[in-house]
Amino acid sequence: MDDPDRPKVSSGNPRGIAVRHKLFYGTGMSLQQLRTFVEVYRRRSLSDAARALGLTQPAASQHIASLEAQLGHPLFDRHSRGVRPTAIADDLALSIGGSLDTAEAALAAARARSIRISGTVHIAAPSDMLGEMITPRLGPLIAAGLDLRLHIGGRDALYAMLLDDRVHLGFTASQPDDARLAYQKVGTEDLRAVAAPSVAEQIGRSPLAHALNTVPHLAYDLDRPLVRNWLEANSIEVSRPPALTAPDLRVLRSALCAGLGWTVLPSYLTDAQRAACVLVEIAAPVNVPTNAFYLVWAKSSLRHPRVAFARDALITALADKP
Repeated sequence: MDDPDRPKVSSGNPRGIAVRHKLFYGTGMSLQQLRTFVEVYRRRSLSDAARALGLTQPAASQHIASLEAQLGHPLFDRHSRGVRPTAIADDLALSIGGSLDTAEAALAAARARSIRISGTVHIAAPSDMLGEMITPRLGPLIAAGLDLRLHIGGRDALYAMLLDDRVHLGFTASQPDDARLAYQKVGTEDLRAVAAPSVAEQIGRSPLAHALNTVPHLAYDLDRPLVRNWLEANSIEVSRPPALTAPDLRVLRSALCAGLGWTVLPSYLTDAQRAACVLVEIAAPVNVPTNAFYLVWAKSSLRHPRVAFARDALITALADKP
């Protein structure tokens, strides 16, 4: 039998609304306590949340205990590897999480405009993107007085660095699905099949599908994400594995210039080489696919004015790229 005195927290239950009303109007809860709650909820760990917020673990525990005392219900069940949220915590996080992130980001952006920015911002991206696209656009951050530390990492490593607070901002060609991360699309690049002129001439002597299966191809890894994208867009199947793989697209570009085969690269990596006729495009018979890339950050990191400033400056710089 249901306990008539126990508040219900489902979204369609009036008593759940009453709990939220009590939260905001009937208690003395502080924003710091609520921020601690959201961080613990997202990280499922008091110690990790405390470290991210610059608190001691006893202080973070006290924030949670104070909220639980004011609500009259536990927010987390403790276990050996962290904490598990209760139904009350789920309801509270749904109610305030996004709004708190938005408010803190807006406050940090306003502070960034009104104070002299200083400190260090850590930025991560795949090596080729970092070298060719991101680094040339870091001038506004340096001019503002920030110190920058650049890190190299693919998608999985980059997400791990963001979640562990080892970096503040990251660039990737994928959208994160972790609720602790936020992202914004900052560009789209054409994906073009390219080769040295002699290799392209060899490919042109035979039907395209046959030629692409005969001439060696190069790829980022055995999964061939860019090559596969281009092949699928043009209804071509290449069954043989890549003759060469390298987790740096600039290495693949060098291999192309040496006549080692063909591959698919974002257009920004081959614009100059195609203009100089060092590389030529293998015409797509159906479609030239596109590849979006994103700026990603941990939601909690935007409470720092320097990170909010760096994020906005990078979004602007990439929007203005030629």
